[in-house]
Amino acid sequence: MSGHSKWNNIKRKKEATDAVKGKIFTKIGREITVCVKEGGPDPNNNSKLRDLIAKAKANNVPNDNIERVIKKAAGDGDKNNYETMIYEGYGPAGVAVIVECLTDNKNRTAGDVRHYFDKFGGNLGTSGCVSFMFSKKGIVILENNGLDEDAVMEDVFEFGGDDLEVNEETVEIECAPEAVSALREGLTGKGYNVLSAEVEQIPSTYTALADEEQIKKMNLLLEHLEENDDVQNVYHNWEMPEE
Repeated sequence: MSGHSKWNNIKRKKEATDAVKGKIFTKIGREITVCVKEGGPDPNNNSKLRDLIAKAKANNVPNDNIERVIKKAAGDGDKNNYETMIYEGYGPAGVAVIVECLTDNKNRTAGDVRHYFDKFGGNLGTSGCVSFMFSKKGIVILENNGLDEDAVMEDVFEFGGDDLEVNEETVEIECAPEAVSALREGLTGKGYNVLSAEVEQIPSTYTALADEEQIKKMNLLLEHLEENDDVQNVYHNWEMPEE
């Protein structure tokens, strides 16, 4: 799988959100709201909603909270109209960064994102300035609790996986973006513990940082972006040091 473990970056993202648990459901709740308004409140007929419900449960969001947001979005209770905004730019030493947002105030969000880039040694660029270095791929992460590699491989390919990498703690699976739902549901049905199943922006090349000040600023840039309620996902090509 391209010779580079992505779990380190995903794990860092999870650890960052663990520190601000109150924000997790704010972000997932916005995704669910938009998803229900676009595709309806029935997860049996809305595969994206099924994925988001699974994501919410994986983040320990109570079922009552999930159902409340779905009902609110399906009725007239939620007057917020969230718009998808994607910002591209460069962090310290030219690290490529993509920021995906759902916002009800574009001016506020653009101002916040630009401020973070400026403050922490980067600069916000124009649309398309770094996205050509990334490609959308489905990434499914399984817990490796003594799994048999041959059996996992067989099951992964059966449900539409393209490639996999077995690590000490996890199994990382690549698939086409449209295959994520079927792969997650198929593997869950076989008894695997699916830690994460999402469409990610995967960089074609990575940038290493050696300077301590640049590393500090890059970490601060990511932390501030991830803690902003309007920011849904942050993707970058920083080859983060192993912890």
